[in-house]
Amino acid sequence: MKLPRQFFKPLAVGAPAPWRELPVRLERMIHFVPPHLDKIRGKVPELTGQVDVVLGNLEDAIPADAKEAARAGFIEMAQLDYGQTGLWTRINALNSPWALDDITQIVAAAGNKLDVMMLPKVEGPWDIHYLDQLLAQLEARHQVTRPILIHAILETAEGVNNVADIAAASPRMHGISLGPADLAASRAMKTTRVGGGHPDYVVLEDAPSSPPPLAGEAGRGRHQQDLWHYTVAKMVDACAAAGIKAFYGPFGDFSDPAACEAQFRNAFLMGCAGAWTLHPSQVAIAKRVFSPDVAEVKFALKILAAMPDGTGAVMIDGKMQDDATWKQAKVVADLARIVAGKDKEMAAKYGL
Repeated sequence: MKLPRQFFKPLAVGAPAPWRELPVRLERMIHFVPPHLDKIRGKVPELTGQVDVVLGNLEDAIPADAKEAARAGFIEMAQLDYGQTGLWTRINALNSPWALDDITQIVAAAGNKLDVMMLPKVEGPWDIHYLDQLLAQLEARHQVTRPILIHAILETAEGVNNVADIAAASPRMHGISLGPADLAASRAMKTTRVGGGHPDYVVLEDAPSSPPPLAGEAGRGRHQQDLWHYTVAKMVDACAAAGIKAFYGPFGDFSDPAACEAQFRNAFLMGCAGAWTLHPSQVAIAKRVFSPDVAEVKFALKILAAMPDGTGAVMIDGKMQDDATWKQAKVVADLARIVAGKDKEMAAKYGL
């Protein structure tokens, strides 16, 4: 473990100093774009006004024979003006034949435009340390003026086991996303779904005691549970403790927007800052879910107005508010102000 005095020192002579606090950015949806497809790449200028983050995807879902085209396509994409919209890329896994070229070529050609590099299949802090050192060397070589942040994907059992160490591995750490499909395979879970629930992961209501219990499930309610609750909670705790952001990853069933919204909302309520959007139909869902509810914002603002210094206790609308609820209200109000800074429609609804 590095001593605190050394933690924020650049890892290469000439590299920019690491961030001490994450830049304040709205990241409700991380929208994935396959950069090897000319038609989709051509829509990116329009897309930048609709999403918070545009991510050029180089890893899963990109065929092996299109990896180099995807990398070149992302470098071309990076030359556009993104304004307030974040520009990210997901590189290939460190044990792949493409990762080193992904890192070196992208930093050389687009290092001053790239906000975040997403690293898949992170197993432990050692993966972050490798990328951290390499990025510093490349930043120094190519005169990158601000540090490129790292975002880890949690998609192996070993990664889940080491998530707290991953979150605190480097000042470059931006956040962590749940990768449910690869994680399910790593755990030998019996599901082929990409995120979401499963109809067989349920609890049953108690059997009736009078008349005598019925056989099997007859007459008993079935309540579907969340396969990902434990992992999301563990990831959120690790990220919150390290001062970085947690994100829900992909929801693969584009035909079921209601289930997608339910999964995103669970993640939002548990502390996630955003989610991945793989299809244009999911952008509006993420925008709606990860922007705090108007009524919640207005109530939070009432709490903050009634308790300017955050101490004491007051009654508002018949509910007691104290130091703890003031902190909750500040989380909601602070997020609302960030949303309002980018979204004029939401600013009007919030009254900000």
